[in-house]
Amino acid sequence: MYILAEQAAEGAAGGSMLTLLLPMVLLFAMMYFLMIRPSKKEQKRKDQMMSELAVGDTVLTTSGFYGTVIDVAEDDIIIVEFGNNRNCRIPMQKAAVSAVEKPEDSLEVKEEKKDSRDKKEGKDKKDKKEK
Repeated sequence: MYILAEQAAEGAAGGSMLTLLLPMVLLFAMMYFLMIRPSKKEQKRKDQMMSELAVGDTVLTTSGFYGTVIDVAEDDIIIVEFGNNRNCRIPMQKAAVSAVEKPEDSLEVKEEKKDSRDKKEGKDKKDKKEK
């Protein structure tokens, strides 16, 4: 009887170690996939965006200003031109840029809008002819 109780206690101790360790491992895995991994992906995307920054790109700064890059002075400093009068040129760190729009991207968007507008106008003219 004493032997059975001793074996049961040893079995329970081994099982309790597993039940204590398993939630910790699951918590760490969940934290990695929900917090660390997306953060690394975002950092990688931002580093790529900063390395591809070039003269003529339109940027949105972290303070909410839109401007055009006119010079990449050093590795981490760019000169951005703000406003319509073209007199406001400010040197700033690349880290202060939150979004970049390439000139080619903006042209594609304008062409798509023009195509969709032309198609809509074509349908409107066709509908008027049918009436």
